[in-house]
Amino acid sequence: MRHVIALDVGGTGMKAALVAQDGTLLHQARLATGRERGPDAVVEGILDFAAVLSAHGAEHFGEPASAAGVAVPGIVDADRGIACYAANLGWRDVPLRDLLAKRLGIPVALGHDVRTGGLAEGRIGAGQGADRFLFVPLGTGIAGAIGIAGRVEAGAHGFAGEIGHIVVRPGGSPCPCGQQGCLERYASAAAVSEAWAAATGDPDADAADCAKSVASGDPNAVRVWQNAVDALADGLVTALTLLDPRTLIIGGGLAEAGEALFTPLREAVRRRVTFQKLPSIVPAALGDTAGCLGAGLLAWDLLTTTDGTEVTP
Repeated sequence: MRHVIALDVGGTGMKAALVAQDGTLLHQARLATGRERGPDAVVEGILDFAAVLSAHGAEHFGEPASAAGVAVPGIVDADRGIACYAANLGWRDVPLRDLLAKRLGIPVALGHDVRTGGLAEGRIGAGQGADRFLFVPLGTGIAGAIGIAGRVEAGAHGFAGEIGHIVVRPGGSPCPCGQQGCLERYASAAAVSEAWAAATGDPDADAADCAKSVASGDPNAVRVWQNAVDALADGLVTALTLLDPRTLIIGGGLAEAGEALFTPLREAVRRRVTFQKLPSIVPAALGDTAGCLGAGLLAWDLLTTTDGTEVTP
C-alpha cells in the first residue's frame, strides 16, 4: 500500500505515523525527543526514528514510503528545509529536510508544527470546506495558522500567525518576546494555570482544575476564567478584523474544557464585533494527531502536481 512517513517533533516527545493518501493512519508510534542529551542527539534521534518507520512500512505494506513530512517547533524556513531555531530543543540552522532525505532516500517536506497542524484541521478536520480559516491552539503558548484555499500562509519571513504576541493589555505582564501584555500571557493554558494557582494558593492547581471549578460555580474560578476569555476575545477580534476568516478553529489544551470555553468565548467575540463578519467558532477536531496528519499532507503534496496529478518521486 502506498504511504508516507509523518513526524511531529515536540519539546518532550515525538509522534509519528505512516499515512495513506486518504489520511488513514496505518501505523502510529511515539518516542521521547531526548532533549536532555543535547541538540545533536535530538537530530540523530529524529533520523533514527524515521528510519525505523521506513523499515516498518516496507515490511508491513509491501513497499517503501514514497515521501516523508516532518513538523518541528520554533522558527522554520520551510522553503529551504531548515529548522532555524527552537529554544526548547536547543538547535540552530539544522538542515533537517536534507538530512532526512539523505537517510531515507525519498523526498522530504519540513513544516512549522502549528501551521502543519492547522493544515490538517483545515483540509480534513474542523475547517474542512472553509476557503479561509484561522487555527488557534491554546497550549503553553498561543500561536496561529492562517488557512487560505487549502494552504497555510507562512508569511514573508515565516512568522505569519503569531497571534499570541498581539498586545491585548498594553503595559501588562512582560512576555519573553520582549513586549508587555501579549495575548498568551493572559489566555494560554499556562497563563490560566498560573492565575488559578495564584488565586487558590495551590502551586499545583492548573487550567483544568480552574475549568472544573467554573462548572461548580466557584466565583474566583469564574473571575479567572472570564479574564482569560476576555483577553482571548480581544486578540481574536483583532485577528478576524485583519484576516476575515470564515471559520475560527480553537484547539490545544484549553479547548478541552469544551463549552465551558466556547459558550462564553462566542458571546465575548459577538459583543466585540461591529462591522466585521462573525466567523463560525468551532473546536479543533483532530486532537494531538493534527501534527502527524499535517506532516503527512505535506509529504503527499510533494507527490502531487498543481493540477492534482500524482507524480512518482
